[in-house]
Amino acid sequence: MSTEQKIKGSTREYSYQLLKERIFHLELEPGTKISEKEIADELNVSRTPVREAFMKLAEEELLDIIPQSGTIVSRINLRHVEEGRFIREKIEKEIVSLACTQFPEEYRFRLETNIALQDICAVNHNFHKLFELDEEFHQILFEGTRKERTWKMLQQLNIHFNRLRLLRLSKDSNWGNIISQHKELYQMIVNQEAEQARQVMEDHLRLVVVEQDILREKYPHYFI
Repeated sequence: MSTEQKIKGSTREYSYQLLKERIFHLELEPGTKISEKEIADELNVSRTPVREAFMKLAEEELLDIIPQSGTIVSRINLRHVEEGRFIREKIEKEIVSLACTQFPEEYRFRLETNIALQDICAVNHNFHKLFELDEEFHQILFEGTRKERTWKMLQQLNIHFNRLRLLRLSKDSNWGNIISQHKELYQMIVNQEAEQARQVMEDHLRLVVVEQDILREKYPHYFI
């Protein structure tokens, strides 16, 4: 690979990651119109890597590229939210049940550390970091049960589900239920209480269902 190709590739990846972060963190709100030229000028790069980043984000359903009209940040699709939640619930109930029977000590320690950091984020009202730690908590469960590839597979299906989760965290600083359920799950893994852990995981992943109607009423322009 030539130096020029490496630079182009890194510029494309930088543009992609930056835009994806802005979309997830609501710096670019659902329905916002954006243009290749404006982004390229802002980042001081050519339009080609930005165009390629746009195409990748469109494939991930984060942008809608409309011929003869332009590009907008995709709205949160509630049907896709439910599909992502449904799949995660079915799989993660099995994952946490498995963790109750075989979960190495090093992964228990990682969960314990993760939860402690969640408490700090709640005190500091840092919803960006709390979301990252929430994701990491669940990822540790998959890694500790040797299901890393399953976790990676879920990420594409969970884009809209995760956008709604992050919106919920950003608009409501009452994060006690989320952290409390993480603590319950950790203790049930330690105590090997598989059936109880399955129920808590189900309740945990349905929190977003309870709150999505409130968010949709408050931010109707964010959803389809």
